[in-house]
Amino acid sequence: MVYDFSVEIPRENTSAIKLDKREAIFGNQNVIPMWVADMDFATAPFIIERLQKRLQHPILGYTLQDDEYNSSIASWLKKRFGWDIDTSWLGFCPGIVAGLNHAVQAYTNPGDNVLIQTPVYHPFYHAIRQNGRKLLSNPLELVNGKYTINFHDFEEKLKMGVKLFVLCSPHNPVGRVWTKEELTKMANLCLKHDVLIVSDEIHGDLVFNPNKHTPLASIAPDIADKTITFGSASKTFNIAGLATAWIVISNPSLLKKYNLQAQRNGTWHGNVIGFEATKAAYSAQGEEWLSQLLTYLWSNYSLVKDFLKTELPKIKLIELEGTYLLWLDFREYNLSNEELTDLLVSKAGVGFNAGDMFGVEGSGFQRMNIACPAKTVQTVLERLKNTFANL
Repeated sequence: MVYDFSVEIPRENTSAIKLDKREAIFGNQNVIPMWVADMDFATAPFIIERLQKRLQHPILGYTLQDDEYNSSIASWLKKRFGWDIDTSWLGFCPGIVAGLNHAVQAYTNPGDNVLIQTPVYHPFYHAIRQNGRKLLSNPLELVNGKYTINFHDFEEKLKMGVKLFVLCSPHNPVGRVWTKEELTKMANLCLKHDVLIVSDEIHGDLVFNPNKHTPLASIAPDIADKTITFGSASKTFNIAGLATAWIVISNPSLLKKYNLQAQRNGTWHGNVIGFEATKAAYSAQGEEWLSQLLTYLWSNYSLVKDFLKTELPKIKLIELEGTYLLWLDFREYNLSNEELTDLLVSKAGVGFNAGDMFGVEGSGFQRMNIACPAKTVQTVLERLKNTFANL
């Protein structure tokens, strides 16, 4: 079946954060929203069909992770990444952000050091600071247009008594897909210094050739023994509103600690709709839909890349390896973060994520979501040209 990702679907007045919070976030209800990381594409029809079938049953009571749900995740991880897991390793969380908070609470104590690599998805900061832990940063380095890891600084930070390292893989917002060699080096340093690893791999399916996503815990048993992996069908299949994510923890003690914390927080129950959608997503139909999605996303990325190179060369586009989030470097314009955002919102009428929300290393950058029809991307590019071409 051929899927059409070019269809424009109105989302106003559907309680969609991306659209219905524009006034609150940007002070401008009419900006084109290119910020929240969900897609403007229709959820895959085979997922909708499965949900419709389930809704023919009139009772939506308490539910459980059944064998089909668990097996669908295990089968997907095996087919996509060659990662063999036992379904007894699986746990539930109502979204990765909730899971990150659970992990920080379960595996560290107030005042403990937790390490992240910045700039990074802003809820990482909240999960650490709001739980009374101390945040340490291993800033990524931009070298010849590509972000790299400063391994010397990474180990120096680990030596400061770090209890937990939170990895973003693939990385949001810089779009890196870490190589197996990079992942192995980070993991081995964590093992050396007895540091647990939480690996947020929610974008693992959204990777472009020739890059390959390697689940950190799949590299070696000793690494898996110290790793808590988070994933979900939500980003890949545009079902984030169903609040369903999974955890893989092969170490029984760590799994027990996680589940106990989830019970303390009252968030260990899943929902029937989220489970049914995940089963449908992780199927042969899901593989074909994803293949076509990646082709369309790459076309949108190429559209932006070619346009900026020709029309707005002062805006530098960081090479995209994974995710559908572009990291745009506006620093050549010498604008403050406030001036840059004001130009984008007030003059261009475009709503991106301001780079500094991902950390101080994001100053001068903006994050752009291209998971939308190409017509929308083209309109945004023309607005950028009209605003920045003569600056």
